[in-house]
Amino acid sequence: MLVLTQGDPAGIGPEITVKAWQAVRHSGPAFVFLGAPELLEGTAPVQVVSSIAEAEAVFPSAIPVLPLGLAAPAIPGTPDSRNAPSVIDSIAKAVALVLDGAASAVVTNPISKEVVQKTGFAHPGHTSYLAELCGVPGQDVMMLAGPSLRVVPVTVHVALRKAIDQLSTNLIIQTARTVAKGLQRDFALSAPRLAVAGLNPHAGENGLMGSEEQDIILPAITALRAEGMDITGPYPPDTLFTPQARAKYDVALCMYHDQGLIPLKTLDMAEGVNVTLGLPIIRTSPDHGTAFDIARQGLADPSSLLAALRLAAQLSENRKKTA
Repeated sequence: MLVLTQGDPAGIGPEITVKAWQAVRHSGPAFVFLGAPELLEGTAPVQVVSSIAEAEAVFPSAIPVLPLGLAAPAIPGTPDSRNAPSVIDSIAKAVALVLDGAASAVVTNPISKEVVQKTGFAHPGHTSYLAELCGVPGQDVMMLAGPSLRVVPVTVHVALRKAIDQLSTNLIIQTARTVAKGLQRDFALSAPRLAVAGLNPHAGENGLMGSEEQDIILPAITALRAEGMDITGPYPPDTLFTPQARAKYDVALCMYHDQGLIPLKTLDMAEGVNVTLGLPIIRTSPDHGTAFDIARQGLADPSSLLAALRLAAQLSENRKKTA
């Protein structure tokens, strides 16, 4: 069974949770919601439970909830930092359930980085916090996966100027190793093909438009090929995501956040899933945010959460088979 975290109580998490349950209540995958029951009450049948086993029995007839309290009433569209501890607690308890073997994977509803950081949360988002909870800090990699494309940003939630400064041969090598292992273990790809984007226009055009390709990126690719990895590039970013190019690789390594997430969300926004690689657990998430502007208006699309739930279940099965 999957554990679905609360996310920000003022966002669209509660709405897409209800819509997702309505879609999979009979077919699965089954999940338990770890959060405040009142966020869901009145929109679907809800049953507070005390264990995963109880949740599995309840799921076809009601949304099972492992309850957490809120410090303040949740007002849709109005985030409240007083509820940040509950948001963070939901993530920590969900991870603990999977590490203990009670649940098979964590699926996280969207959080507001700004809201949780106001209370001293020291992470830029879910991913590094999950790695800390799992005891593998610095080994996490964020991958966005959809039906048309998988991308991994080598540098993630930092300003673009800082991303260029952060980029290094070693960072590319470590990221690629984690990605290749994750695709083998969780996605059942025995020989994953990695494509690497350049940083500059035309991938630098032999140094005419920047030297990072020659100085930083190519040495990483050369080292990884020597290890036996199927990795190619660096490719001009403006042609790496065409249908013809995508047919030749399983994942694209991108040098900064938007370089990868813009094409992913353009192609697969409704079904894109955020997957954390490098953890001892399976974790997926919708590829969108809290959408405070449409919270509790009946407008939220649950497609990405449904994709995250289904992918988490599939990855869990794949990992069991390859264990």
